[in-house]
Amino acid sequence: MAATTNKSWMITGVSSGFGRAIAKAALQRGDIVVGTIRKEADKAAFEAMAPGRATGMLLDVTDETAVHLAVKEAEALTGGVDILVVNAGYGLVGAVEEASLAEIRAQFEVNVFGAVAVIQAALPFMRARRSGRIIAITSVSGLVGWPSLGLYSGSKFALEGICETLALEVAPLGIAVTMVEPGGFRTEFAKGSRVRTQNIIDDYDETVGLSRRILAEHAGHEPGDPAKAADAIVSVADRESPPLRLLLGVDAFGYATQKLTAQLEEISSCKAVTTSMNFD
Repeated sequence: MAATTNKSWMITGVSSGFGRAIAKAALQRGDIVVGTIRKEADKAAFEAMAPGRATGMLLDVTDETAVHLAVKEAEALTGGVDILVVNAGYGLVGAVEEASLAEIRAQFEVNVFGAVAVIQAALPFMRARRSGRIIAITSVSGLVGWPSLGLYSGSKFALEGICETLALEVAPLGIAVTMVEPGGFRTEFAKGSRVRTQNIIDDYDETVGLSRRILAEHAGHEPGDPAKAADAIVSVADRESPPLRLLLGVDAFGYATQKLTAQLEEISSCKAVTTSMNFD
């Protein structure tokens, strides 16, 4: 796909955060954006960003039937969605033991199954055109886990595994997949897009409790600028050969490289055992 303006986008979750920032960046350069929202009150505000080029759609990504209808409508409105951004999601904060199965299922319903439903709905159209870009907003937490974000990380790890495989499957069809892995950015994620488990176990205060307090203290003071992230994502969407993964933020780069370095060292330290498993 050559770098040009007048692209058509479908972005889930444009009411705030990365979704809104990406939509704004795309609209500012003249593109067409169909954005999904959860509340009727947000629809007019989104469409006012670029009358005639910004269309808001009410959508719950956990409703599979509604997802397919929304993608079909977006295709009709735009004449074909060039770039799909799977962004809608939230974070569950709490220890793995603290989370109820209902809370865990709800986390995966939105962050994994909802994201996959949107991708599946868009793929037949992209396959027919033999072109398209799928951008999944995951997180550096999809590469690195730490106390209090185990279930959120689990959902992002899952989406990363799915998208990594998807990229291999659709590459021969002219479709590219990119996973965007942000670190800490000054979005609404720390407020409206983060929920805590109802259960709290005192024994985890030194690990999970500390992480919860750090997350609360950093809210509103994150180092990352969402506008810069949006510009980077729009630029990547234009590339002929976009990267499979795009880390965003100094913190994300640090966390990921530390994890991968430690992981490689650990793998190497066990090489003799690992490679001694064949039949004699």
